Amino acid sequence: MRHFLQCGRFGYTLDSDVLVMGILNVTPDSFSDGGRFQALEFAISRAEEMVADGADMIDIGGESTRPGSPAVPLEEELRRVMPALYALRGLGKPLSIDTWKPEVMREAVIAGADMINDINGFRAPGAIEAVGESDCGLCVMHMQNTPQTMQQQPEYADVVGEVIAFLRERIDALTDAGIARKRICVDPGFGFGKTVEHNFALLRATGRIEQELGLPVLAGLSRKSMIGAVTGRPVEQRLAGSLAGALAAVAHGAKIVRVHDVPETVDALKVWQAANIH
Repeated sequence: MRHFLQCGRFGYTLDSDVLVMGILNVTPDSFSDGGRFQALEFAISRAEEMVADGADMIDIGGESTRPGSPAVPLEEELRRVMPALYALRGLGKPLSIDTWKPEVMREAVIAGADMINDINGFRAPGAIEAVGESDCGLCVMHMQNTPQTMQQQPEYADVVGEVIAFLRERIDALTDAGIARKRICVDPGFGFGKTVEHNFALLRATGRIEQELGLPVLAGLSRKSMIGAVTGRPVEQRLAGSLAGALAAVAHGAKIVRVHDVPETVDALKVWQAANIH
C-alpha cells in the first residue's frame, strides 16, 4: 500500500522505501542508553552521527517510558527536550518529539518540530488542540494502562483487533478535529502493555493493521524485552535480534522503523531491499 506522510517541513511517499527513525534519548534513565546523550553537546553529536549513518528522522525523547518508569515533571521535560530541538533544526531531517504532554507538544510545535510521537495516542486533554493547527506529522501509539503499570498484567481477548479498534478511534478523533490523514501514522506499541505473545501477534499482523487503517505503520522493537525473551540476551546484546525484528516488521508492511542502531539497520534494509526487488 502506498502512503504519503506529511512531517512538517518534509513530505514522504512511502511505497517500497522505509524510513529509519533514530532514537535520541535526552534522559538520565532510558532503559537502553540512559544518560549518555543527556548533555546537549553529546546529543547534538549523536544526532549528527545518526544522520551521517543514514537516519531519515530523529526522535527526541525527554522522558523514559520503560516499564515502571516514573513520570517526569513538565518543566524538567521541557528543559531536556527544547534545547536539543532548537540545536538540531538545521540537520536537514525531520525532528520528532516523543511526548504525551500537551504543553510539551505546544512548545515543540512552536519551535518547529516536524512530528509529535505520542505513546498516549493524543488522549490527554488538550493534546489534539496542541497539534491541530500545525502541519507536523503525528504518530498515534497504542498503550494499555501507563508506563508505571502497563507490564503488570496485560490482558486482551483479541490483541490485534483491540489495538486496531483503539487506533481507529484515535484516528477518527484526530480527523474529526480537522487533522488531515496524510499527517498520521500509527504504532501498535510493542512492549507497551503487552506480553511477548501479544507483541509477536502484533508484529505478524503489521500488514493487517496497515490495510485496515489505511495508514503507514511505525514499528519500534529495538532492544525491547520481546527481543530479549526470544534470544535470552541482555539489552546491550540485542543488536542482531533487533535487526531481525526490524526486517520482520518491514517484511510484514511497516514503513518506519524506530531504532537505536542506525547504521546496522540501514545496511540490513539495503540488503533486504536489494534481495526483494521485483
